Amino acid sequence: MKRAVELHITILLLSFLFAVSCSSAPKNNGDNNEIRVRTEKELALGNREAARGSFESALSILTECRRKAVLTDDPSLITRVCLSRGNVLFTLGKTDEAFAEWERSVSEAQTLGNAELLSVSKIFRARGNLMSQKVPAQAVLDEVNRESANIKSDRLYIAFSWQVKGLALRALGSYREAEDAFKQSLEIHERGRHLENASYDWYTIASIRSLADNTQGALQALEQAIALDRRVENSWGLAASWRAMGDVYRKAGRTQDAEKAYNRAREIHLAMGFQE
Repeated sequence: MKRAVELHITILLLSFLFAVSCSSAPKNNGDNNEIRVRTEKELALGNREAARGSFESALSILTECRRKAVLTDDPSLITRVCLSRGNVLFTLGKTDEAFAEWERSVSEAQTLGNAELLSVSKIFRARGNLMSQKVPAQAVLDEVNRESANIKSDRLYIAFSWQVKGLALRALGSYREAEDAFKQSLEIHERGRHLENASYDWYTIASIRSLADNTQGALQALEQAIALDRRVENSWGLAASWRAMGDVYRKAGRTQDAEKAYNRAREIHLAMGFQE
């Protein structure tokens, strides 16, 4: 069972929203951050578009974000825009361009001297290598274990490293360890109320359980994913989970249940305007 947008629900990990104090205006220190502030907000918008399955729209937004990040010559901003843009390009099948973005993010993080952001960039690249089967799963797992030690301050990045570790373990057939890794990610997302990310965790736990021939457990995990996506009106996630539920039912020989689940997914996709 695979989710068509598997790489991109976790694009939300890069959505940074600024907290603006309204109590008093900041002192004028001569700095002008207008472009950077606007680009941060647009980056968050592009990430949300990608998480909702609007990849072409997300790419357009993130391409403009990349231009503005270069204009400001801000290594941190360039790094994070490249991470997001790389994931969208990867989903659209533009693999070479995606890896070029991830390589740029590694380079910029090195220039910045930010060990945490550098490790995050390497883990994003490792995930691309895993999903495109360019690198053996064990090598990806080793890299994630090594680089995750540098990720300490950002809880969403910590959750992301657990996700990639879980994907590598799933590819290796270590299903119990893979589920445990995603439950670590799930705990962080549920505690922070990042419900779309938590839905993705449950979705992937379902895929792990399905591979381990735990049909009932897989269905229960998908029910959890659907419940969360309903709360945030994530239509793309809902359609993916219903389609996955159909796959689980079909694998179990429950043809009528599978057909109902597929039809549910089809209705949602049609309502979203995705005729194919």
